Amino acid sequence: MVRLMSMAVIGVVMAAMLHYSAAQTAHVVGDTTGWTVPTGGAAVYTSWASGRQFVVGDTLVFNFLTNDHDVVEVSKESFDACDFSSTIGNVSTTGPANITITTAGNHYYVCTIGRHCSGGQKLAISASATPGASPPSSSTAPPPPTTTNTPPSTPSPTAEVCPPTEAPGPKTNTPTSPTATPPSGLQGGDNSSSSTVFASVFVSLISLVVSFFL
Repeated sequence: MVRLMSMAVIGVVMAAMLHYSAAQTAHVVGDTTGWTVPTGGAAVYTSWASGRQFVVGDTLVFNFLTNDHDVVEVSKESFDACDFSSTIGNVSTTGPANITITTAGNHYYVCTIGRHCSGGQKLAISASATPGASPPSSSTAPPPPTTTNTPPSTPSPTAEVCPPTEAPGPKTNTPTSPTATPPSGLQGGDNSSSSTVFASVFVSLISLVVSFFL
């Protein structure tokens, strides 16, 4: 069991080492031209760098003859002016010189001997942190556009405007004279019926009285 675990750990370490070594790339500056004063000027190294991707961990190989040339990293201002009063790191005077890219961003390299830099022996590259990633831009980002707060426009009314409605005036309580309703026995229809019944009863009483005396 211990042996199997040891073999697994060794396999993981070897795979990591292979991946790390595969991720690093050695770039021979100028290819067959090497590191020299190019006949085509600085455009030779500009064209060479434009066709490559540089990643942190990669190595730049400067092929030159010792004492004939050297190489050192400088700032953008020193690169443009070929001014070597302040350099980044030490000057490499022994060729070939290998320089490892340790940070992402723009890097500038020149030869400090004579007028070699002015003759075009200078290299500018842009490195990214990981393969496939875009290198960070060193230029200052433009300020955001100024926005003016415009008040929202008031939409024109589309619905029809109803005319104002007059408020109702106060109600006046006018007393209403009560209408007398005659009792049900005194209404017109009932009077004639009562008279008929009364006449019938009276006739019956007369008949009884007459029959009593006869």
